[in-house]
Amino acid sequence: MSEQPADQKNEAFDEPSRDEIPGISRQHTAWLETTDEESAWIIAGMDHVILHTVGRRSGNEHKVTLPFWMDPEGRRVVVGSFAGAPSHPAWCLNLLDHEANPKVKIRVRGGFYECDAQVLDGDERVRIWALLTADREYYLDYQSRTDRELPLVRFDDLAAIDV
Repeated sequence: MSEQPADQKNEAFDEPSRDEIPGISRQHTAWLETTDEESAWIIAGMDHVILHTVGRRSGNEHKVTLPFWMDPEGRRVVVGSFAGAPSHPAWCLNLLDHEANPKVKIRVRGGFYECDAQVLDGDERVRIWALLTADREYYLDYQSRTDRELPLVRFDDLAAIDV
């Protein structure tokens, strides 16, 4: 498992519009599937993960590339922000359906893993949100754009898999 530094502040970046995000994610995913080069996996100082989910309605596999933040225990955390959109991104809705997604597959630079995707709540969500937004303040702006609570998803119990 790759380790990020304790200070995970990212570099400045131009925020794409919500309409641009899905296309950018598809292009980034296609690029990441061809290489383990650092220049592909670390953008604007943020490490990325390819999350594979099963569609809650379609039953088809879906992939999305997301920046992750490493919690103090060394577990990857992603935010269901979609730049502060009024509703959760599709990948997050898929994760919330535990029947369709009892486990998920993730790809990181250097390997594939099967894991549990835990949507944080209560005191643990409060703790992780405070730590994460200390490094990535723009999530506070995303949260201010919507009435929904931005989900924090932590990937637990990683098991390496061959694909």
